[in-house]
Amino acid sequence: MNSPRTTPTSPSSRPRTGGADARSLAWRLTVYRVLAYATGVLLIVVTVATVMNFGFGDDRLGWTAVIHGYLYMVYLVSVVVLGTAMRWRPVRMLLVALAGTIPLMSFVAERSVTREVSRKL
Repeated sequence: MNSPRTTPTSPSSRPRTGGADARSLAWRLTVYRVLAYATGVLLIVVTVATVMNFGFGDDRLGWTAVIHGYLYMVYLVSVVVLGTAMRWRPVRMLLVALAGTIPLMSFVAERSVTREVSRKL
């Protein structure tokens, strides 16, 4: 019995969120943040493309809707992966997922999610 006894509150014990769990959560947050920004920017471009198409008959940016659609599906996966790691309720995941469908809302949701996850790290 030469080794010191450690308890969860001992200074030498590892934090509960430290190690691989914290790194995994940080990685999931980073992926979510990148996808939230990309989805938000592309949604703004799609909105501009829609106005250009229906308002002025110019369809040069029509291809961005397809890219946004595929990127939004990846965004949804990242929300589910991060949400399950954070143990969010399904309603919270749904609201964060829907933020990618309203222009500028994904940026607001990203800030809120980043603050929440950073408190857990």
